[in-house]
Amino acid sequence: MKKIIVTGVTGQDGSHMVDYLLENTEHTIIGGVRRLSVKNHENIDHVLDNPRFFLIDLDVTDAENIDRVISEHKPDFFINFAANSFVGTSWQMPVNHMQTNCMAVLHQLEAIRKHCPECRYYNAGSSEEFGDVVSKPQSEEHPLRPRSPYGASKCAARHLVKVYRDSYNLYAVQGWLFNHEGTRRGEEFVTRKITKAVAEISQNYVSERPFETLKLGNVDTKRDWSDAEDFVDGVWKMLNQENKPKDYVLSSDETHTIREFVEEAFNFAGFHRSICRWEGEGIDTKYYHSTDLLMEVDSKFYRPAEVDLLLGDSTKARKELGWEPKTNFINLVDKMVRHDIELLT
Repeated sequence: MKKIIVTGVTGQDGSHMVDYLLENTEHTIIGGVRRLSVKNHENIDHVLDNPRFFLIDLDVTDAENIDRVISEHKPDFFINFAANSFVGTSWQMPVNHMQTNCMAVLHQLEAIRKHCPECRYYNAGSSEEFGDVVSKPQSEEHPLRPRSPYGASKCAARHLVKVYRDSYNLYAVQGWLFNHEGTRRGEEFVTRKITKAVAEISQNYVSERPFETLKLGNVDTKRDWSDAEDFVDGVWKMLNQENKPKDYVLSSDETHTIREFVEEAFNFAGFHRSICRWEGEGIDTKYYHSTDLLMEVDSKFYRPAEVDLLLGDSTKARKELGWEPKTNFINLVDKMVRHDIELLT
């Protein structure tokens, strides 16, 4: 039985990866968590009793810890989802982002090189690496032009993956994962912030109670959104290529504005488009249901440098890996709103 170490298992992507591996393989899954004593296991509570899954202390920013874990377990696969992935905070904590998103990858690759060079390694990249895009859509060939410390840290990690693959013949790959959301998304991310607020507003509205207006930043930025559950299949396919390991873009190949996300979320919750309206532009943008203000823009949520458009081109992954997303944009938004409404009832 093979061993797979997965980092970031308490987060959205890592927990979905654990679910996928337990269902689709017979391997032993080792989940790395930074502080085993801290019971932040909501996303993996349902698998903690599975005999093929167990947790270990693993601080990805600690080179000695990483070296010891990889030396001891000698995994067949190492899947790295551990990251500081909230773009907005990267301007306030750039060193933390570089340590967690870049130096951690260096520690992992170096330990694998020394102790188990046959291990297959995956690092989660980001569409934010493309940043100030020069063409659309963005494929694997698009230049890396990050616009945030977060994007820069992910770019640096990607270069490390390629360097170790080319220099030491490691099976090391990266996936550029365009925006992927779901019911396990952290509440600090804009999509979950929207669906959680919409759920609360809808419940208060029905009960004729006052509600707090949703406040957002730039609602006209465009993103390529998919369901996080669809991406883990692509990650596993990247780790099991028959030929030379390659990096791939995973995306829906469609782009939608945050404005569209807001509109669909409220529409699903009963605030129908036919009786809602947008007013104003830029920082004066507001969204109304009749005379009730549902959402307004607040300049404090603007980023110092914005990425206006991200649109993936996953042709290569679809053709070479046989991967494709299953959930479309509307179904994704509806699924997230439904989940957050159910949490309140």
